[in-house]
Formats: sequence, C-alpha cells, structure tokens
Amino acid sequence: MRTVDLILRKRAGEELSVEEIRYLINGYTTGEIPDYQMSAYLMATFFNGMTDRELSSFTEVMMASGAILDLSDIPGVKVDKHSTGGVGDKTSLICAPIAAAAGVIVPMISGRGLGHTGGTLDKLEAIPGFRTDLSVEQFRAMLTQHGMAFMGQSDEVAPADKRLYALRDVTGTVESISLIASSIMSKKMAEGCDALVLDVKVGNGAFMKKQVEARRLAQAMVGIGRRLDKKVQALITDMNQPLGFAVGNAVEVMEVSQTLQKSGPADLTRISLELAARMIFLAKVTPTLDDARKLAEDKLMDGSAYRKFKQVVQAQGGNPLALDRFELLPNATGMREILSPRSGFVSAIMAEDIGRASTMIGAGRSRKEDPIDPAVGVILEVKAGEKVDAGAVLCRLYYTGEDNLDEAAELVEDAFRISGSRPEERELILEVVG
Repeated sequence: MRTVDLILRKRAGEELSVEEIRYLINGYTTGEIPDYQMSAYLMATFFNGMTDRELSSFTEVMMASGAILDLSDIPGVKVDKHSTGGVGDKTSLICAPIAAAAGVIVPMISGRGLGHTGGTLDKLEAIPGFRTDLSVEQFRAMLTQHGMAFMGQSDEVAPADKRLYALRDVTGTVESISLIASSIMSKKMAEGCDALVLDVKVGNGAFMKKQVEARRLAQAMVGIGRRLDKKVQALITDMNQPLGFAVGNAVEVMEVSQTLQKSGPADLTRISLELAARMIFLAKVTPTLDDARKLAEDKLMDGSAYRKFKQVVQAQGGNPLALDRFELLPNATGMREILSPRSGFVSAIMAEDIGRASTMIGAGRSRKEDPIDPAVGVILEVKAGEKVDAGAVLCRLYYTGEDNLDEAAELVEDAFRISGSRPEERELILEVVG
C-alpha cells in the first residue's frame, strides 16, 4: 500500500476502505507518513468529503490510536460538552461547573486554539499554575473526587487527532465537515462519556458560515454518536458577533468569573445555561428539560457553580484567588482604543476579524509551534444593535508588544459596521439537532 496512491484516489473522490484509512492514520501517528503527504490527503478530503462509512471508520480508527477510557466504575452519568469553535466562546468554563454542581460527572478533554478561534486549554492555562497535562489516572481521580476535570489531548487519548488537529490548523483544512466531525467525536467518544452536548457555531466568526453547513455537521456528529450507542444533542448557535465582550485568554477567564458570579453578559449567560441544562437532562438528573433549566439557573444563582469551578482550579494546580483578584492573572502592558468614526447603530461586528486581530497580537497561533501570550486580547464596549456617538469607544486592544499592532487595530476598526438604522435582532439559539 502506497500513501501517494491513497492521496490520488481521495483526490478523485473515491471511498477509502477501513484498512486504507487505518494505514494512513497509524502511519502518520508513528511518523512513517510525513506532514506533507498527510497535508495532501487532508486537502483532498477537504474538497471531496467522506462517505458515512468512511466517516465512521475514520473516527473509530482515531479513537483506537490511543487509550479508550473506561469510566464506568465512577458513579453517575458522564456528560461532556464541546463547541465547534467561536470567537469569545468560553461557555465550556461556565456550563461545565454548572452541570457538575447539579450532580453531572463532566469529563472534558479539550483542545487548543484553532485558526481564529480560541481554545479551552489556552484559556485555562492563563490561570497561574493551572495544569491540563493530566495523566489518565489523575483525570479519573479528579472526576471521582470533584465530578469535573479538564484534560488536554495526550499520547494516551486520541493521539492521532492531536497530531491531525495541529496540522489542519496550518494547512487551510480546518473548515471541513468530515474532518471536524471525526476530530470532535473521536476525542469525545474515547474519553468514556455516556452523553455529549454539542454547540455548533454558525456565522461570520464560525468555521461553518451557513446554517445548512452547520446542520450537516451537527447531523454528522449526532449520527456518529448514535452508531456508537451514545446520546448526543447539538445546538446550532449564532456566531456573527463575538460571544460576550472578551476575546483572548486571561480576559476571557475574567469574564467567566464574572458570569459565574451572576454579572456576566446576557448572551454568554443564556447560552451557557442552556448548554448546562441539556447536560443535566441527558444525565437524567431531572425528568424534563424545563426542570433541568431551572436546576441550572439555581446552581448559577446560589453560587455553587462558581465554588465548583474554584475547587477544580485549585485541584488542578491553579490559583483560585486569581478568579477574584484579576491582577493575579496575566495582564497586558499596553492598551489601544478603537473609536467609532461616526454616530449611528452598530449593525454588525465581524467576529472572524476580531478573532484574527486577537491572534495577530499574540492570543492565538499562526503556526502550530507558536507560543500564546495569555495577557493580550480584545474587549468590546458595544454589541450589535447598540447606538453609538462619533468618537465613542467601540473596543479596546490589550497588548504586550507592538508587532502587528497597527494591522490588528485596522482589522478591528473595519470589523465594526455602523449604519443609520438599528439592525434586526438575531436569535442566539437557531436549531436543536438530535
């Protein structure tokens, strides 16, 4: 079997067998197949997609590339949540402790920033001392003791996806329904969860720009879950402007803390509560979804979700005081204001441009080897639909170095669209699949 032959067949739109897929994935994981050949295969898949049979095989081979966790001896239903990636999307750090406070066991194996979107691990590691490099044994112990744990992809769990995830980020092959579905589901199914809630983002700041594409992705992932006998629900949610006000790493941790203390942005709070409610319902903690919504809100309002988050932060080596005293988090050394060029209504905030600008000043990666600057980011002062005066502050860029700063500021300024009439209000949750 030759790798180049499989690349040519995939380029021609042919279906690969499970043996051929196993050869490609195992060869790349062991280093026998180099980056440039796997990049070519990924690009061929990007353009031609996968059949349902290929997608199932691809997902299961990636799962089998490492350990498949057995969490059955830990009491309780294990439910995870995953987002397909957005700008300012820090809902995992909010809905997970809400669900855990309600009695759900929440095993989270998360990724790093991908393209213009942020990563859960990068945000968590902005908390001084926080460790995401847990072993499987440490992960299990955290779940047993605290009911929640955050873990990075390791050589033990879905190692093939870890390598492919980083390669896709730098080869222009991120926005593929087949590759996104298999990447997400291989991790989630390997981590031993019983059920999964998915947040499939759609719009300017998402990888899926059109609702029909988001629906196809949601259906693909729900289908994979069903074939593996797991309960999966997907929300399709709007990502045409950043979620909340903060975009970065430490600045998003600050907004998470504010939200868990009942003073967060309305859009972030709403979607986090709905995701938590779906997790609670799939865990069978409550008999109905409405009961789950009420329980989620109760756990946010009585402070138990915030206490749960601080408890887990401390258990994973982080300093929980940083969630109350933001000066203990990484802080930027410079700030630049972006002003409105004229009066009017904010008709749109192009989320992808905000995410790209944040990446340019160091909050994300252009190459898989790039370090992250946890201190930098963008904080919005307005949201779409608000009225602004000429010269009003639209947002602030927080930076530690001036490389790319002018270009990032120009990108952010262009991201805000000011018009003479108020835009129609957008729905935040567009569909439920599964």
